[in-house]
Amino acid sequence: MTRQRNLPPTDQADGLRRMFAASRAVIVPVVANPHVEHHGAVLARLASVFAEKGLNTLVVDAADTAPEPGELAFIDLPACVEPLSPQLAYLAARGLPMQHVDTRGSCASFIPRMLNVVSDVDVVVIHAEARVLARMLGEQPLRPILLASGASESLTHAYAALKLLVQRLGLMSFDLVMPSVKGRGPTPAQIARRVSDCADRFLAAAMHDCATIDCTLAFGEGAGPDLMRLASAQLSIPAPAPSPVAPARNRAPARDASSSYLSA
Repeated sequence: MTRQRNLPPTDQADGLRRMFAASRAVIVPVVANPHVEHHGAVLARLASVFAEKGLNTLVVDAADTAPEPGELAFIDLPACVEPLSPQLAYLAARGLPMQHVDTRGSCASFIPRMLNVVSDVDVVVIHAEARVLARMLGEQPLRPILLASGASESLTHAYAALKLLVQRLGLMSFDLVMPSVKGRGPTPAQIARRVSDCADRFLAAAMHDCATIDCTLAFGEGAGPDLMRLASAQLSIPAPAPSPVAPARNRAPARDASSSYLSA
């Protein structure tokens, strides 16, 4: 991102770059969930998968738990981008999208404005609360990635976030990423079934892919096949054109899912 690619090209990387050469960066929205342990490590591992595919990847961390943006963010945004590896960078952006809100309550201009000044980006992993993503994404054909763990608060938070995105944006499919767990508690497969079943029953939303991330792996170690499949599917979603947030549709209210149902 405003830097030269230092890794030698591979056939896969060259093909992916050609795919995105004439289009804007792929947007991967990750819904923040403060009740997921090691959520920062989960986010970093998820983003690194795109970099491992040979794509310049920028993590824009606009979650409530993210650091505040640097003092130069409003003057020289590229100077605030922190390189993590030759093809992975991080931008602390807590509160930054809302500085671009317009009179309609939309901050959909934030991402294209950012990409106008932070160049050479293939993938943007945007991490934020659902309420902020709803203002940023407009009605783009994206598939949000939910974070969840076995804790009941985490499951309730993930469901509430999905419900908001369904009602405001009509995003009816999602991916799920979970940290691997050891010891007692629900397994990742059980967590995925609960979230998927609840989304289907109460929101008519469908889970596309799910993956587990081992946060103990060293940075740069190969990702599992489930995470690679999820990342590849995210890249296959057509890159959307920027669009303002449309007024909320008159949807039938979604039925509430009780906490006991999620944590059963």
